[in-house]
Amino acid sequence: MSTSETPGQTAETEQPSPALARVSRGSLCAGCGGCALLAPEAITMRMTPPGYLRPHQSAPLPAGAEEGITRICPGLGQRVEAGSGRDDPLWGPYRTMHTGNATDPDLRFRASSGGALSAILVHLLETGTVDGVVQTAAAAEPAHANRTVISETVADIHRAAGSRYAPSSPLAGLEAHLDGGRTLAFVGKPCDVAALRALAAEDPRVDRTFPVMLSFFCAGVPSETGSDRVLEQLETRAEDVVTFRYRGNGWPGRAMAVTADGQERSMSYHDSWGKILSSHVQHRCKICADGTGKAADIVCADAWETDDRGYPLFEERPGISLIVARTEAGARLLAAAEVAGHVETHPFDPAALASMQPGQAGRQRALLARLTGLRLLGRPVPRYRGVHLLENARRCGLRQNVRNLLGIVRRGLTGRIRG
Repeated sequence: MSTSETPGQTAETEQPSPALARVSRGSLCAGCGGCALLAPEAITMRMTPPGYLRPHQSAPLPAGAEEGITRICPGLGQRVEAGSGRDDPLWGPYRTMHTGNATDPDLRFRASSGGALSAILVHLLETGTVDGVVQTAAAAEPAHANRTVISETVADIHRAAGSRYAPSSPLAGLEAHLDGGRTLAFVGKPCDVAALRALAAEDPRVDRTFPVMLSFFCAGVPSETGSDRVLEQLETRAEDVVTFRYRGNGWPGRAMAVTADGQERSMSYHDSWGKILSSHVQHRCKICADGTGKAADIVCADAWETDDRGYPLFEERPGISLIVARTEAGARLLAAAEVAGHVETHPFDPAALASMQPGQAGRQRALLARLTGLRLLGRPVPRYRGVHLLENARRCGLRQNVRNLLGIVRRGLTGRIRG
């Protein structure tokens, strides 16, 4: 695709999708691949500058696909259903919150934040609850990129453990599994799970195929350019790297590149994410109402320890996961994994979560102001329902709301809203 082409408006079709065109106008694409799932003959996901996965439409959409994209696309909107559990304005619906970790010391070490999510996947496979797990793992080439895999063994789960701060489209290609007769777990970004859950509401094959949907707290998807910048700081190139980890092998772990001649080069999480990757996050993630996996059965995150000022500490130590069971099915799964000895959990006070995850809390409080600023610019924005926009904005305060509104307007007027 040339840099002048945009999602939903390509040179190869005279009937572009209005839904994808709206997503493109607002730079709202999350890159989940849901549109490619619904119309695999017409839409593929392609890497576009500066390194995001975006839909490429090459043929007219089949009947019903346009309406389906409009209903499930997280770039166009999201509805959060509270159900019968608690519904926290910042953190969404949940049944239980714990801290914990994988009991397998190797898995706890390899994973990014205590290994609880990976340990639950091991439990699902070992008990035969699912036949496999659809998840994101490192690509063979380039090593800092991602690919979607189906993990079928404990060894597969161990190999895939660890955060992957690069674009992924795990929904693209899932259509082939919906009539395959296998039972699978799905692990994806919050936007991936939200789209799949929305599809499940109208396609019964989804829940039959994917009875378990898991996610993690997500601070946004950086472009591949961001990964290239990390490699530059490590004084190496993508073509020279055979393996690349963004995190893991400790908590928080280091970004590490291994070159073909066996050299290892690394930098701290504070430097790789905090100073480089976070500045390459796509626009859609900056106006996300769901960085905490509100549609998942279970969602895990870093249970950062904080200093006396409430700031997270990034000192290396044994990993600790925050484990949020959002649905009754998720609570039962977590309890079963603990009884089976795969996970250990500890009580957790949800009041401590805002200081443990300040970035997530701040984004939710700033969201209404940012959306308002975009509307003033005449830009499309997602339609969010059930996410407590007004209540969170009140917690932000007038001064911060004005600052966030003016900041997004300034970015729009100076052409800095991209991705």
